[in-house]
Amino acid sequence: MSLRRNLAFASPIALALALASCGPVGGGPIPSANTPITQSEAQQGREYHAQILQEFGGAMQGSTANYVRGVGQNIAVQSGLANTESAFTVSLLNSSVNNAFATTGGYVYTTRQLVTLMNNEAELAAVLGHEVGHVAARHAQRRQQAQQQNTLLGAAGAILSGILLGDSQLGSTLGRAALQGSQLLTLSFSRSQEEEADVLGINYLESAGYSPMAMSTVLASLARQAALDAQLQGRDNASLPEWASTHPDPAGRVRDTAARAQGRTGNILNREVFLRNIDGLTYGDDPAQGVIEGRQFIHPDLRFAFTAPQGFYLVNGTSQVTINGQSGQAELRVAQSSGSLTQFVSSAFQQLSGQGQAISPQIQTTTVNGLPAAYGIARANSGNSQVDVVVFAYDFGGGQTYYYQAIAPAGRSSVFTPMFDSFRRISTTEAAQVVPRVLDVVTVGSGDTVASLSRRMAYSDAQEARFRVLNALDANEGLRAGQQVKIVVRGR
Repeated sequence: MSLRRNLAFASPIALALALASCGPVGGGPIPSANTPITQSEAQQGREYHAQILQEFGGAMQGSTANYVRGVGQNIAVQSGLANTESAFTVSLLNSSVNNAFATTGGYVYTTRQLVTLMNNEAELAAVLGHEVGHVAARHAQRRQQAQQQNTLLGAAGAILSGILLGDSQLGSTLGRAALQGSQLLTLSFSRSQEEEADVLGINYLESAGYSPMAMSTVLASLARQAALDAQLQGRDNASLPEWASTHPDPAGRVRDTAARAQGRTGNILNREVFLRNIDGLTYGDDPAQGVIEGRQFIHPDLRFAFTAPQGFYLVNGTSQVTINGQSGQAELRVAQSSGSLTQFVSSAFQQLSGQGQAISPQIQTTTVNGLPAAYGIARANSGNSQVDVVVFAYDFGGGQTYYYQAIAPAGRSSVFTPMFDSFRRISTTEAAQVVPRVLDVVTVGSGDTVASLSRRMAYSDAQEARFRVLNALDANEGLRAGQQVKIVVRGR
């Protein structure tokens, strides 16, 4: 969560990603998948670029970013969208979400977190090549032609709101905003479009000399990571809306892409080169954006912390933190406010009222851990049932107002009370103790084992499971002396 003050529920990036990234559309043959980028497409990509960088933590700089750019430009030029590598803008995003996408006009993106999950250069080329394949096949243009912009946004809300709130307008607004804000607003491609992008990505790999099997191996790692995330967060499924799951059926595609790679030429992996270039890369949250430690969120720069309720998990976004659970959903944002807290909470509910139904809460004031606070709770319709909507705001001083928006089934909003009560300032000393996790590439010694190296992982739980997923090791697979592996350690 970076310092972006905004009372709006929806992010301006929604339209950009909806039009230029993922979305179900009709089938049909690939339309001229090697047609060069047009001037209008290039202009559209430039317009989206700044918004995308802002929403996803900004573009990283330095040797790792330069390396990713070179690999991405090399694989992108295989598409025929342009004849020179410089026609493509490839960005490494400072985001802790596993995500990658490309927009019209030759703009290609991957998050650093997704890069840390990869194990060789061919896998990096495979992910970026798959996304370029979507652009080359003009999947976004098909969708844009089939639907008007307002239909696109309405469809996004209807799909995302199904997480908790059914099809009500209120649920659509908050459900959509929660996922947009967590950097996760990408609607799924159709199965046929995924197959098209996989085929094109494998073609690009072969053309560049990479092992076409890399598409299958990176998808396998993504499927394992999604399953591990579900386990660690206490969920009974692996459907976290990340790159692996907004691109449907990663497990099935592991098999399909492996079959398509059979008999293809190309054997370059460049594992050692890749590992050397990602050594020291930040893993997980960047302290400048706040960090998640179990159920606690702590922001050393903005100097606050809070703890999610038992049974909930946190997702850190660029402009807010999302709190998800079976019995509700919430998000924390920051805004600039010149009026009273009571006025602020009232304004938030008035904005919700503009989404289709009147909401008139009784607003109360209180003090939480020395901070002046105000809150309101209101009952609202959600399809055939009702929900409680809560806005809880804190005066943090200097005109800064931190506030939660929360939704729970009617009569159950008290599940968030411990979280509301936990919001607090942190001291300079506590802030200084927050350090990032980083990748450390190590060489396996003669006495090293999976168990011994796992104990060096900078986590208090699931150390071996995390180590195996990070290094694409099967459940019973061991290590050999001289092998290079990744571990996650505390940085400085």
